[in-house]
Amino acid sequence: MGIFDKFKRGLAKTKSVLKTDVRDLFKSEGRLIDDGFLDEMRALLFKTDMGYDSVEEIVAEVAKNFRGRVVTLEDVVATWKDKLSELMAQDASPISFAQNGPTVIMVAGVNGAGKTTSIAKLSKMFVDEGRKVVLGAGDTFRAAAVEQLTIWSDRLGVDIVKEPQGTHPATVAYKAVERAVETSADVCIVDTAGRLQTQKNLMAELTKIQQSIRKLIPAAPHEVLLVLDATTGQNGISQAGKFTEAVDCTGIVLAKLDGTAKGGVVVAIRQQVGLPVKYIGVGEQPEDLALFKPAEFVDALFAEVGVEPAAE
Repeated sequence: MGIFDKFKRGLAKTKSVLKTDVRDLFKSEGRLIDDGFLDEMRALLFKTDMGYDSVEEIVAEVAKNFRGRVVTLEDVVATWKDKLSELMAQDASPISFAQNGPTVIMVAGVNGAGKTTSIAKLSKMFVDEGRKVVLGAGDTFRAAAVEQLTIWSDRLGVDIVKEPQGTHPATVAYKAVERAVETSADVCIVDTAGRLQTQKNLMAELTKIQQSIRKLIPAAPHEVLLVLDATTGQNGISQAGKFTEAVDCTGIVLAKLDGTAKGGVVVAIRQQVGLPVKYIGVGEQPEDLALFKPAEFVDALFAEVGVEPAAE
């Protein structure tokens, strides 16, 4: 399944809302672009959780291009797509691999965001690329988290480092990186316990984990990926800001996109947080991870609303 098709599946609920509401917006062959139309359009876009600033920029673009004219659905959707692609533009930013030794990836996020499943998906991706992976089960507060990660490691055939419940997660992180170095692994992924962005002591713990990793590899972690649950919508933006303050996040993995009709939150995240969205979870299976590409994302979002893209 290609990236465009993965996005289409992940955005199914969001597209369903858009398809119905956009068709209602254009009940006739064409529509006069006036204040009434712009208000209806604004309300429609807000439903997808794009965020106030993003919606207002899109509305302003449509008003600038078409106010006072009768236009078709295709005209307006084309403008939406162009503006959204502009708002979400980012450098192609997959994983930044270390030049020498293992690439260390630290994964953080709030409870229930989908960290463990996202780690499994990342591991699957690396294994499929022929890379040797070591996992660090750093969520030592919950035995179930370690068990779940162990099940995934067995299923994917990757090494895992774990310690008894209650062990300081910095210790697990250190030992995982140590194992990766000793076994000449290509990638070490360190899990961390879920925590609320308001829990200052636990946020400080993330900094200690980073410090522990740097005792072995000063430049590590090479990536700090923040897993956000797409179903939380705008709350994810607050999470991203606080986590970034604690550990200098390098990018976002947006999980559970397939479980929400608010797929537009990707736009808000790019606009308000500034971190690149690196990967998007579009299902529950290990292979259901898509490298985020704004153009393909926008095409998929409007695939059943306007005109299908000519090619993937």
